[in-house]
Amino acid sequence: MLEFPRWKYAVIVLVLLLSVVYALPNIYPQDPSVQVTANRGSTVDATVRQKVDATLKQMGIVPKAIESANGQLLVRLGNANLQTRVADGVRSALGDGYNTALNLAPTVPAWLEWMHAKPMSLGLDLQGGVHFLMQVDQKAALDKRVDAYLDNIRQTLRDNSIAYTAVNRSGTNAIVVNLGANADPAKAQALVATTLTGASGSLGVAANAPTVSVSGQRLDVTLSEGDLNRISTDAIEQNRNVIANRINALGVSEPVLQRQGSDRLVVELPGLQDTAEAKRQIGATATLEFRAVTGDEATAAAALASGNIPADSRIYYDQYRRPLLLSKRVLVSGDQLINAVPQTDSRTGSPSVGITLNSAGGKRMLDHTLENVGKRLGIVYVERIPTTTQVDGKEVPSSRTVERVISSSTIQGVFGKDFQTTGLSQQEAADLAKQLKAGALAAPMDFIEQYVVGPSLGAENVARGTKAVLFSFVFALAFFLVYYRVFGVLTCLALLMNLLMVVAVMSLFGATMTLPGFAGLALSVGMSVDANVLINERIREELRAGVPPQAAIASGYDKAGGTIFDSNMTALLAGVALYAFGTGPLKGFAVTMVVGILTSVFTAVTVSRAMATLIYGGRRKLKTIAI
Repeated sequence: MLEFPRWKYAVIVLVLLLSVVYALPNIYPQDPSVQVTANRGSTVDATVRQKVDATLKQMGIVPKAIESANGQLLVRLGNANLQTRVADGVRSALGDGYNTALNLAPTVPAWLEWMHAKPMSLGLDLQGGVHFLMQVDQKAALDKRVDAYLDNIRQTLRDNSIAYTAVNRSGTNAIVVNLGANADPAKAQALVATTLTGASGSLGVAANAPTVSVSGQRLDVTLSEGDLNRISTDAIEQNRNVIANRINALGVSEPVLQRQGSDRLVVELPGLQDTAEAKRQIGATATLEFRAVTGDEATAAAALASGNIPADSRIYYDQYRRPLLLSKRVLVSGDQLINAVPQTDSRTGSPSVGITLNSAGGKRMLDHTLENVGKRLGIVYVERIPTTTQVDGKEVPSSRTVERVISSSTIQGVFGKDFQTTGLSQQEAADLAKQLKAGALAAPMDFIEQYVVGPSLGAENVARGTKAVLFSFVFALAFFLVYYRVFGVLTCLALLMNLLMVVAVMSLFGATMTLPGFAGLALSVGMSVDANVLINERIREELRAGVPPQAAIASGYDKAGGTIFDSNMTALLAGVALYAFGTGPLKGFAVTMVVGILTSVFTAVTVSRAMATLIYGGRRKLKTIAI
């Protein structure tokens, strides 16, 4: 007999309600907006809002709303055509102290947000976004590696009590070591060669390690071609991994991060219109440097006045522009950081960053603090900030470096790899911890190309894709209504629920809909149709064999179920393979297809059977059915 458990009806109703709720945010369009954020040292306050209001009135533009939240100002506008005009006007009015960027502000009601319902993520081809082409500074990468070699050589010679008078760089890829009169050159050569072989990451391969030659009491260290190539490769690969972590911290769905050539990366962030924040988070090279204090404020001021700055020191400034003499030698740098967590100092209640060093950095810090308790240790905050300048009406990428002493406190006791540093604001502590935790860039990167893909082109793609899916559904609807009559209606209702579930699932789990994704959606509609064709034709065969209508319906669903499952699982495996091994558009197609297959199996078999049971089930006696 044709029966269907009541608990399955409850499940179907629950799934339908949840699908409606989590698909509903997609009917609320995003507002084209202009976002104002403060640069370091500036704040977004009532004065800034008044300037923005005055600028909009002067331009004769009435915004939908102006909102202040999380230290930023958001100007909602009625259409995308006003975005660029408002952004240019506000940027001129506020000056360099503020970043003005395009954005898309959500309009989802609060009650849907409370249920964690959000619109479906759209790819770069559907809603626009940000495109960057970044180039690694190969010279800076080489300088950084050579400076590390210099420190390693000095440390090795000191640890082994080998006297030397100087360790200096010579040219681009060479180091000269002048040994003391009584030093053993052969022993020094062996120690330096062993140290640099490990430091170069060459895993003992002599062809790739720097070569060390002896000439009297002088060692000449020359970087090999293999080591130079390794430095270049390591820099771009490390930067790629670090930028991937930073993109994840931005919360962008389905970003594109691809290597181009030997020293460039392509970054695409769908849906993101805030280029300023993206550039600051992705391209900023922020780190800490720990240096010994060689002279207090008075000594530094006197050295500046006389122009006689000690050879082993240089002048740094704190946030109040007070000078301080710090050693040129970096004790520990950001490369040796394992973890960084924003904290609150238990003694002062001020923001701090808890830092964990690797074993090498911890040993250096331990050795230094053992010998220098009671002396001062300077902590320098270094950040290279990507910027753009206007030249002949065009934006030219550039950057500025900020170096600031955030702390020069007295070493109260001996510590090693675990400690905390203070002297940052709450926002600086959070930003620094995020960037340090994501990893340090092996070398700075410059933005050599950038553009924002506007939402207008994406809107046209959405309209065309929606039309394609709609026509595929209408054609299927017309065919089923004519050919299968009542069961055609059941099939079309199941198709509608299938589409609703696909949108809801992709919205709930943050999957990204792309233009190829519409093709996957249309394909899932077709596969759902295939399943219903199998069921309907099986029911017809049973009726032609003389089976009673109710038994024919039950038999049709039972016997077709296995075939439907097998065929859909085969397609599902193909979709998983596309997602695992494909990139870009292929992944977008695969995601939609896989979700559509899973939902179509449920709607074609379970939902349509539930509706058929409601119409033809029970104790009623049927002579014929409309199929």
